[in-house]
Amino acid sequence: MAGTKFAYVRNFELPDPLLPDTYLVCRLDGHSFHRFSDEHGFAKPNDERALQLMDHAAKSVMIEFKDIMLAFGESDEFSFLFRKSTNLYNRRQSKILTTLTSYFTSCYVLYWSQYFPDTPLRYPPSFDGRIVVYPTERAIRDYFAWRQADTHINNLYNTTFWALIQKGGQTATEAHTTLKGTVSATKHEMLFSRFGINYNEISQRFKKGSVIVREIVAPESSDKGEKLEPPFDPFHQQCSKAKKNKLETTVEVLHCDIIGEEFWLPRRHLLEN
Repeated sequence: MAGTKFAYVRNFELPDPLLPDTYLVCRLDGHSFHRFSDEHGFAKPNDERALQLMDHAAKSVMIEFKDIMLAFGESDEFSFLFRKSTNLYNRRQSKILTTLTSYFTSCYVLYWSQYFPDTPLRYPPSFDGRIVVYPTERAIRDYFAWRQADTHINNLYNTTFWALIQKGGQTATEAHTTLKGTVSATKHEMLFSRFGINYNEISQRFKKGSVIVREIVAPESSDKGEKLEPPFDPFHQQCSKAKKNKLETTVEVLHCDIIGEEFWLPRRHLLEN
């Protein structure tokens, strides 16, 4: 289209670069997943297969996009943290957001049959997304703490809610009424005294969510004795330095606390350029 009389239409396109030298967090949410989970018979309050599928799709995204350092997922959402120095697609918001959302959705569909072999997709799943820029490490840590705290609150409520329905014989309306105004301790007591459920023994995946982290692979040590130094070669030395500076990484799925210091202290590379 360049060089034609029609090229002027490009002037209507708006530039949308994201603020430089800031952290980017892209959060994807399942669109109308209440209906989707009902249509496909997801187990309540948590479906292990559905959560594993979300993890698989998110891990695939991190493998494809190397500037994503960390991801956190709960239920039908996932948040992805880009390194501060990323220049992916020249930091164009629309390009990053649409590519990430479509790639995640494609992976979700691609791997569906691995986790639901007896449940064919009845209609296409969809996800919406947003990108938020954060200026500081503190803001990033608080963001992920917020998402994990939300995971705990939602899971405790849902676990109690579905226990009232599945084991207590209540309707959804009655269960909501029973839980209205209750605090965390009340829900714990209700689960244990009425249904024999010790919330502390519930899977960490359900309580903590999924943490997908880009870990640095430790270099292998060699005990084969001294090696003779090769003749001096400036070009060879430059290549060796470049290789040493390029760290190998792997993507791991964890179910752990990310609110305290224990997770962050040994992983300073997640928030460094």
